[in-house]
Amino acid sequence: MDLKYIIGIILVIVVIIGAYLTFAGGGGQEKITIAGSTSVQPVAEKLAQAYMQKNPNVKITVQGGGSAVGLKSVQDGTAKIGTYSSKLAANDSAGITQYQIAKDGIVVVVNNANTITDLTINQTKDIFGGNITDWSAVGGSGGKINVVTREDGSGTRDAFVSLVMGGKNGTPILKTAVVQSSTEAIKQAVKGDPNAIGYISLADLNGDVKAVKISGVTPSEQTITDGTYTIQRPFLFLTKGPAQGATLDFINWVLSPEGQAIVKQAGAVPVGPT
Repeated sequence: MDLKYIIGIILVIVVIIGAYLTFAGGGGQEKITIAGSTSVQPVAEKLAQAYMQKNPNVKITVQGGGSAVGLKSVQDGTAKIGTYSSKLAANDSAGITQYQIAKDGIVVVVNNANTITDLTINQTKDIFGGNITDWSAVGGSGGKINVVTREDGSGTRDAFVSLVMGGKNGTPILKTAVVQSSTEAIKQAVKGDPNAIGYISLADLNGDVKAVKISGVTPSEQTITDGTYTIQRPFLFLTKGPAQGATLDFINWVLSPEGQAIVKQAGAVPVGPT
């Protein structure tokens, strides 16, 4: 028999066996795809990892892309859960069920070398709107302020505009601001520029950048829970219609004391008892 023919038969058999093992091994596994907000993503990843350890028959994949991607992915059915990091507008909520899994503070951050420790809401608005352009105007060392912001469609940007800038009809963010497409990119931009200022999720705050107090209030779990830190927003899971099956089981677990304890470990503020 021709050697090439024998090799061909062997390859076909290998492919058939591989396909069988793939479908036989994973045929009973429930799959949940989560996509959306890069602020919610680290929290969702930790929740998914913990849940899969307890439920090996469930496979959860978590992706970023921004809140706009989370909403669209649920609407078009490419994700079971969309993650969203601001209040959902009324015109976007048709057919969408919202589950608030956590609260989050939006933290104004500066470079660690910056001497500024406190800003008012109005000073923050004037900086991001371009009315204050030098650090000396707010009590810092002289130097041009370099504003860093998130892209259009970001839930973090939408919440910041709503809570700080006065909403869509308020003060627009400076057109010359440096635009970054993720929370991590904002942190790295501010970390690398002594004159930069940006805003990130409290859940992602670490030693790379310095948090600024707002009107004397430090962003923390306590000040977000008691409402004294006012720049805060919800972390949402979105589903197309009410969640069902494995997706509902996962969301119910996220909202349980066990799931909320992991939310807290991930740096977000729980919405239920832990």
